[in-house]
Amino acid sequence: AAATASGGDAAAAAAAEKKRKKEEKAAKLAGGQKKEGKAGKGAAAAGKVTRLGMEVKKDEDFAEWYTQVITKSQMIEYYDVSGCYVIRPWAYRVWELIKDFFDFEIKKLGVENSYFPIFVSQAALEREKDHISDFAPEVAWVTKSGQSDLAEPIAIRPTSETGMYPCYAKWIQSHRDLPLKINQWNNVVRWEFKHPQPFLRTREFLWQEGHTAFADVASAQEEVFTILDLYARIYEEYMAIPVVKGRKTEKEKFAGGDFTTTVEAYIPTSGRAIQGATSHHLGQNFSKMFDIVIEDPKKPGEKLYVYQNSWGITTRTIGVLCMVHGDDKGLVLPPKLATKQTVVVPCGITAKMSAEDEKALIAACHVASQELSAGGIRSHVDDRDNYSPGWKFNDWELKGVPIRIEVGPKDLEKNQVTAVIRHSGEKLSIPRDEKFAASVSDLLVTIQARMFESARVERDAHIKQVTQWSDFCTLLEQKNLLLAPFCGVESCEDAIKKESARTDEAVAIDPNAPAMGAKSLCIPLEQPAPAAEKRCIHPKCCNSTDKLQWTLVGCSY
Repeated sequence: AAATASGGDAAAAAAAEKKRKKEEKAAKLAGGQKKEGKAGKGAAAAGKVTRLGMEVKKDEDFAEWYTQVITKSQMIEYYDVSGCYVIRPWAYRVWELIKDFFDFEIKKLGVENSYFPIFVSQAALEREKDHISDFAPEVAWVTKSGQSDLAEPIAIRPTSETGMYPCYAKWIQSHRDLPLKINQWNNVVRWEFKHPQPFLRTREFLWQEGHTAFADVASAQEEVFTILDLYARIYEEYMAIPVVKGRKTEKEKFAGGDFTTTVEAYIPTSGRAIQGATSHHLGQNFSKMFDIVIEDPKKPGEKLYVYQNSWGITTRTIGVLCMVHGDDKGLVLPPKLATKQTVVVPCGITAKMSAEDEKALIAACHVASQELSAGGIRSHVDDRDNYSPGWKFNDWELKGVPIRIEVGPKDLEKNQVTAVIRHSGEKLSIPRDEKFAASVSDLLVTIQARMFESARVERDAHIKQVTQWSDFCTLLEQKNLLLAPFCGVESCEDAIKKESARTDEAVAIDPNAPAMGAKSLCIPLEQPAPAAEKRCIHPKCCNSTDKLQWTLVGCSY
């Protein structure tokens, strides 16, 4: 079947992908530093240039750095459809580990997994016009089957409310059918017009979407925040990235919902926030539209429209992970989400070493890795004989493995290994005793905690509390997120975004700082003490201060 979208591809996006494919092809042709012979002499031909490593620094060209990190660490492969990408095993395993945690936790809440078709009828999609209006420009439509036009175009789901809720109306006939808690792990398509970025803004992406229904509003709203806490745990406990939990403003909430909650992360290099995941309370809006109704158990004979929620997290998480923790050497993975938590590399093999000693050294590496695996650690032995140890070090650093374990002849003599920590570069010796696996496990826990703490300190240093508009734009241009008193009125929010956009002079001073104006990110659930002066941050605001709240504001992806 052929699909058409409302709008063409951006020329800039096509040109960027063409350039990237050309560079990747050049990198493959350039090759790497392979070992020649047992001693590893002359690892590369004279004058030969390798492009397998990072070629740009994170602080100098963040966009190009990001592209190189995700391609050279084998997270992404480019595809011949603009805005679509191949998620390679190194990245997909990160998604699986997130999925394993979240799936286990929601099942404890009574959520069941299901699957609904990717196609949505035009009638169902247009049934809730307020909801779909936000997605309408991005909906892809199937219009042909072979050479024949379809009698009616069929939409490819941008989200699943309109596809799932007709079924909910059939399945929910009584309060005894509630709560209904269904989740699906699937893909959706949103035909973005903007410049696509792998993981961050793609035309097809993977996610989970939970859709639940309740007989009472209190239970529904309680679940919204329970799910939000799980999303925060994914970011903070697994991704080692601090987030702010909050509620979206009326302008930014999910279309058709009563309110939206979110977790917001911070990207230090760009000075921009990024929405991490959202949990929405839909109220009775969709149940009224799709006639999901029961007899009110408290008022016999009267109808009650059910209360609904929806919530989701996407593969955008992988991009956030790369941007926050990566460095000039490449990817840096937190241990809980690393495909391989340790890689064991045999070292010190020379032409003078006997075959027996070489065999014993490699065997010792495998034994060490097996002990780690038995201790619940995802371990791997890199015993490739066509690459030098130095080449392997760079390769695994590029891929972000948390701990590299080096085993050489001197390590065997001392009954120890040398561990190198990826995120800090620290080296330490670990005894090869009965506590070996436990020692490495403890080290992984320490690394996870230190990575989170480092990101938290960086984030906290860039959240500034501000009450004066004269300080607002200056702090924003210094790559900060701002906590500001805000009235919550949409017209005022539009004015703040327009008037805080960067000037030409500011762009000349720091081209890497965000250029767009500030938008509301969330109203944090944990509010600072009220400002001494009850006044909205925008100087021309004449709205009531009754709903004035500290709002997290900043430039955003």
